[in-house]
Amino acid sequence: MLYDISHVTTMTYASPVRLARFNLRLRPAEWPGQVLDAFELLIDPAPWSIQDEPGPFIVNRSRMTIRRPLSRLRIESRFRVEVSDPSLIAAMYLGESGEPTMGGPTVAQLRDRAARNRDLTAMGPASYLYPSPMAPSTPAIAAWAAQFFPTQQGVLAAGAALMRAIFEEFRYDGAATTTRTLPEEAFAARHGVCQDFAHVMIVAARAHGIPAAYVSGYLRTIPPAGQPRLIGADATHAWANLWCGDELGWVGFDPTNNTLARSDHIFTAMGRDYADVAPLDGVFHGGAGQTMAVSVDVAPVEEPA
Repeated sequence: MLYDISHVTTMTYASPVRLARFNLRLRPAEWPGQVLDAFELLIDPAPWSIQDEPGPFIVNRSRMTIRRPLSRLRIESRFRVEVSDPSLIAAMYLGESGEPTMGGPTVAQLRDRAARNRDLTAMGPASYLYPSPMAPSTPAIAAWAAQFFPTQQGVLAAGAALMRAIFEEFRYDGAATTTRTLPEEAFAARHGVCQDFAHVMIVAARAHGIPAAYVSGYLRTIPPAGQPRLIGADATHAWANLWCGDELGWVGFDPTNNTLARSDHIFTAMGRDYADVAPLDGVFHGGAGQTMAVSVDVAPVEEPA
C-alpha cells in the first residue's frame, strides 16, 4: 500500500509566549517493510533553529527553538510511505483462528532467549524487557495476565490471546484518559484509548519475561471496500510490538482493534512507552494557557492489485 499522510498540530496560547522549545518526532524512522518518500515539515511561524537527529530507540527527532513571541503555532508533517505487510510470517504461524500452526518459540523458550540476548542496540530486546517511566511494574496487571502466558504456549498465540482479552474486556473511550494516564489507572477502569491499551499489553508482557515495545504510528483512515473501519483512525495510533525471537523479530499487536499490525498500520517510532515517542513535547516561557488541536489524514494513493 502507498499512502499520503498529513499530520497537523495547531497550538493556540491565551497570550503571547516566548522562547519555546519543542521535540518533534514526526518523521517516520526506518522500519522493515516500510519505505519513506518525500517527507516535508511545515512550521508557522518559522523556527529560529531546528536540528534533526536520531533519538534514543527507533526514533527520528527534530529539536526546534522559537525565540520571538507567538500566540499561535502550526506544525504540519507531510509524507508518502509505502507499506508492505510486515506480519505475513506471523500470520502463517498463527493461522486464521489465532492458534499456532507452524510451531515457533514457546513462552519459556522466548523468556530464556530474551534473558540471554546480548544485543544492546535499539532493535535488540534488552531495552524493552524491564519497566519504564510510563509502563511501570503493576502487580494487578501481572496477576491478570498470567493466564495468557503458560510456559509451553507459543509466544505468538500468547500475544494474540492477551491482545484479544484487552479488546474484549476494555472499552474505547476517547474522553476517559489523557496522555499522562498510567496503565494501572486504565486497567482498573477498563477503558481508555489506544495508548492505554498498548501500555497495558506492554506491562503485561514484560511482567512475564516477554520484551515489549510501544509503537507510535497511523492507521489507514478509509478502509478497503467491505471491511470495517479501524478504531483510532482519526489521530495518531499506538500498538505494542512483542519480540518473538530472532526468527520472527518484532511482531505488532494492535489491542485496540484485535489485529496484527498489517499494511493498514504505518510505523513512525518505537520506544519503551509513549514518552519516548510522543509526536510533540516541549516547554515555553510564559504564563499563558494553551490549547492544542490535531488532525490526521491517511489517504491511500493506490489500491493493491
